[in-house]
Amino acid sequence: MADTSTQSIVIDAPPDRVAAVIADFAKYPEWVEAMKSIDILEEYEDGYASQVRFVIDAGPLVDEYTLQYEYAEDLSRIEWRLVAPSKVQKEQVGSYDIEGNDDGTSTVTYTLSVELAIAMLGMFKRKAEKRIMDTALRELKRRVESGHG
Repeated sequence: MADTSTQSIVIDAPPDRVAAVIADFAKYPEWVEAMKSIDILEEYEDGYASQVRFVIDAGPLVDEYTLQYEYAEDLSRIEWRLVAPSKVQKEQVGSYDIEGNDDGTSTVTYTLSVELAIAMLGMFKRKAEKRIMDTALRELKRRVESGHG
C-alpha cells in the first residue's frame, strides 16, 4: 500500500466556490498547468462527474488515467480513486476536504496516496508528491481567488 500525504491551504473564498472550481473538470486545462485534456466519461444524475479521464504532461511525467469521483452531499469532501492502472500509476486515492472558516475563507486539505507502477526511491517519491500537492493547491487557490468558478 502507498504512503499517504496531506497538505492544507487557506483560500479567500467560501467553501461552495472552492468546491465549484474543483468539480468543474472541463475547465482544468485552463488553470492546471500539466493538464493537457479532460474527458468526462460519466456523470451522476445531479450533473457532477463520476468518471473523468485525464491526460497530463508534466515534463518527465506523462500519463493518461481515469478517476472515479464521489462527493459529500454538501460538497465538503470530494474524493477519488484510480479506476484502472495506468502507465505510471498502480493506485491513486485522494480527497479534498473543504472547511469554512469564521472569516469567510476556506481551509482545503488535500490528501493523496499514489502507488507507482515504476520503482522509485522513497525520498524521490516523497519529493515528487510534495511538489504535486504544492502545485495543485497553489493553482487551486489562484483559480478560486481570481473569481473563476
